Amino acid sequence: MFPSTNPRRRWSAGFTLVEAMAALAVMSVSVAAIGALANASMRSGLYVERHLAEVETARKIIAGLPAREALRDGSLTGALDSHQWRIDAAPFANALIAPNAPSAWRPQFVALRVLAPTGGVVEFDTIRLRRPAAR
Repeated sequence: MFPSTNPRRRWSAGFTLVEAMAALAVMSVSVAAIGALANASMRSGLYVERHLAEVETARKIIAGLPAREALRDGSLTGALDSHQWRIDAAPFANALIAPNAPSAWRPQFVALRVLAPTGGVVEFDTIRLRRPAAR
């Protein structure tokens, strides 16, 4: 257990400069990768938050739609919570029902488009039943 007298053996106990630089390079690459993942996670969280606001606005608009009988074919536009919206309604044409067949209900195609202040767009399409116009 005496100290070595060999000069090469005395200096082999620590890290060389090349080893220390390699360790720093590996650590900096790891930190950069973690930073990129954190940034991507934050961006996707913001996207989900904006999309959820658009969907909630669309739900408010749908909940405030006029009664089935009142929403006739054509377009409605407006603004809610600084979101611009447009509803297009048209008769739903299909081959299953004859156009002049007597029926208490007629299918109607309804398309809702919501434009957010940030530029995001969400669209919903649905088919509603409405009573035919009184003649």
